[in-house]
Amino acid sequence: MTDTPLIERLRGFTTTIFSEMSQLATKHGAINLGQGFPDAPGPREVLDEAVRAIRAGANQYPPGHGIPEMRRAVADHQHRFYGIELDPLSQVMISAGATEAMSAAILALCEFGDEVIALEPSYDCYAGAVAMAGGVFRQVRLHEPAYTLDLVELEAAVTPRTRIIIVNSPHNPTGHVLTPEELQGIADVAIRHDLIVLTDEVYEHMVFDDHRHIPIATLPGMFERTVTISSAGKTFSVTGWKIGWLTGPARFIDAIHTTKQNMTYANGTPFQHGVAVGLALPDERFGAIGAGYQALRDVLAEGLVAAGFDVHPVGGTFFMMADISPLGFPGDGYEFCRQLPERAGVAAIPAQVFYGEPQSAENLIRFCFGKRPEVLAEAAARLARMSMP
Repeated sequence: MTDTPLIERLRGFTTTIFSEMSQLATKHGAINLGQGFPDAPGPREVLDEAVRAIRAGANQYPPGHGIPEMRRAVADHQHRFYGIELDPLSQVMISAGATEAMSAAILALCEFGDEVIALEPSYDCYAGAVAMAGGVFRQVRLHEPAYTLDLVELEAAVTPRTRIIIVNSPHNPTGHVLTPEELQGIADVAIRHDLIVLTDEVYEHMVFDDHRHIPIATLPGMFERTVTISSAGKTFSVTGWKIGWLTGPARFIDAIHTTKQNMTYANGTPFQHGVAVGLALPDERFGAIGAGYQALRDVLAEGLVAAGFDVHPVGGTFFMMADISPLGFPGDGYEFCRQLPERAGVAAIPAQVFYGEPQSAENLIRFCFGKRPEVLAEAAARLARMSMP
């Protein structure tokens, strides 16, 4: 018998660099630009409605698919911003955040031995969910510094065992917003090989400059094979509420409900009331979200460049990839990030954790710029003063 009772296929997912970096940040009083959550309060209307719901007694189990108000709000949001027509009764389900939504979808749709393709670097929960399902995780690299997708490489990654493609745009951790050409190429591959697409769109309202978020479900022939996942956490700065949603054809939602009801069943009744109000806020409020994060991006990017980093372009999210090579640091990203909290008073994440072959990204680190301007300015000043061997 081994030292751990944990099943073999999950033994590579026991520890995370995120908790290690957060502990180092606390130990050294560092500004934590590693963990991905905003430090600003959410919209007052959203918070007030959740409080009102709590006081009104909405504190028991909601329906398994979510409260009717929340499901209608999601359907209305998808139609308002993207022209997607949804039946809130059969084509919308509320989840305990986007991570649960993704895990439930993979567990429902991936047979043991099926292959799941994701864009590399990948948010770490994807590989863990595929492992839990007994699937095989494959990655197709986005090529830095612009993080473009080579569609020939995507086509080559498909085998007879491929079942699912995971699409994440705007993309964590790179900040890349998939172009219309890249999205159409993914759609062509999915249709040609009869694949399911799971699309993670949690940063849909954090898009900058001339970039535009296009749900892949809006492309011809794609709605019927796509499950779209998003959440309130990043949009409304309420990551602790864990309110997410899935939309798509009823046959997929029904299948995923089977796995979800054996996970959380349902969650966050008063928070669902709050998010439903948030999804109905005026267009200009959503536009202000992207504009606000674009300004924060610029503050951190200027600071990193002044400190000697090579900063890669960011079209969306609140993450930024930077190359440490110009600094002349003798170690890799892991060692750099482990020393950074003590030497500079700032914490970041080595991008190696998002790659299947970590050595191929040993010069890259990820910063989160979802913080107040004065916090980012202080972080930039500390980085400019840092002393590395």
